[in-house]
Amino acid sequence: MSLLSSLDRRIFGIALPSIVSNITVPLLGLVDVAVTGHMGGPASQSSDLSLPASYYVGAIAVGGMLFNIIYWMFGFLRMVTGGETAQAWGRRDLDGAVLLLVRSLLLALVLALMLMALSPLICEVALWYIAPEAEVATLARTYFNICIWGAVPALGLFAMNGWYIGMQNSRFPMIVAIVQNLLNIVCSIVFVYVLGMRIEGVALGTLLAQWVAFAIALVLCLRFYGRLWRREAFHRPPLGRLLRQALAPRSTTNRQNFSLFLRTLCLIVVHFMFIAAGAAQGSVELAVNTLLMQMFTIFSYFMDGFAYAGEALVGKAIGAVNIEVCRSVVRRLFQWGGVVALFFVVLYALGGEWFMSFLTDDMQVLEAVSRYRHWTLLLPLCGVASFLWDGVYIGATSPRLMLLSMAISMVLFLAGYFLLIPLYGNHGLWIAFLSYLACRGMVQTLTYRKILP
Repeated sequence: MSLLSSLDRRIFGIALPSIVSNITVPLLGLVDVAVTGHMGGPASQSSDLSLPASYYVGAIAVGGMLFNIIYWMFGFLRMVTGGETAQAWGRRDLDGAVLLLVRSLLLALVLALMLMALSPLICEVALWYIAPEAEVATLARTYFNICIWGAVPALGLFAMNGWYIGMQNSRFPMIVAIVQNLLNIVCSIVFVYVLGMRIEGVALGTLLAQWVAFAIALVLCLRFYGRLWRREAFHRPPLGRLLRQALAPRSTTNRQNFSLFLRTLCLIVVHFMFIAAGAAQGSVELAVNTLLMQMFTIFSYFMDGFAYAGEALVGKAIGAVNIEVCRSVVRRLFQWGGVVALFFVVLYALGGEWFMSFLTDDMQVLEAVSRYRHWTLLLPLCGVASFLWDGVYIGATSPRLMLLSMAISMVLFLAGYFLLIPLYGNHGLWIAFLSYLACRGMVQTLTYRKILP
């Protein structure tokens, strides 16, 4: 007899591949840093032989941060597509599911072309604001100008991954993510160490991997879902009409997109102010906060997997107008989420000190970490509800309520930011951040009844 119910197996069937997809991301970042960290010194095909490795690492950090922010803001392509597709699948609206993907890809294409057209302005404004050293700025500009040609596949993959999750399939996004990151690593190593490139090699490796991954996602879609297009009953609207629908500002989909865009801006404000507050307190506190946030990031990789499961299963249940199944999904998600959160509390309590010493051997930083490490034990408990509710609300296509909870939580964070930091320093910053996480979950808990049809 199986220890897991049918619902549990469906939850883990979506959550586990999503978690695997998530944990491949930091591996890529580590390899990029390792590759650029050994670029200093002579190289036969480089015109900037005298630059130390720190300049290349700094350029990757700046360029990578720019793309993280840019693409983060367009995450609504994945979320809205996933929620609407799950509901279409739940009510067996096959035509609707197919057309959702086409419209999402068209919108992704238009947004990517706009990004590419505005890229010189975006790059120069960002470098002016960040103000890195001149050599770092030159290298970061080179990296950005190459990687921006990957905007089409990057945004296209958002739409594809959201559609796959809505179709209850997180295995294909996992396959695509693993191939993309492994190919990126291999190409970067080959371009730099075999072909003698510098920052251009790392950027070209990223660009090539993005296009190959997007091509694989499309091939998988045509191979395994092509019958949805080939059905005799499938009505194919003209491409022009689909494009107008994709860009219509007053459409339900684009209103949801705009709400999630604003929500992401609130999220970015909180994270940037958190970083800025650490930097304002000195390099030691900045390093401490950076290390401790790695523990939150690891926890988020796991919780995002369960959020994706909630997105797919809740959306399908609501599309089928099966409220009892919807409630069962939410109940089981929170039961499993509670187990995972408690596991991380125990893990961080027992292994947190070892993990910090693994990340750095700077005794001054490690001594400072010990004064703040207890806050990491509260991160899973304060954050679990916000992650799980995000998945539920996306599946229910209720981004306005997500925006409401994020806006209220951001205001609470800002209040703590300005009131508690002067009184308690870095402890006040962590209290503000934990309050922000807990508030998101509490507000969404209070508004949950509004999302049921």
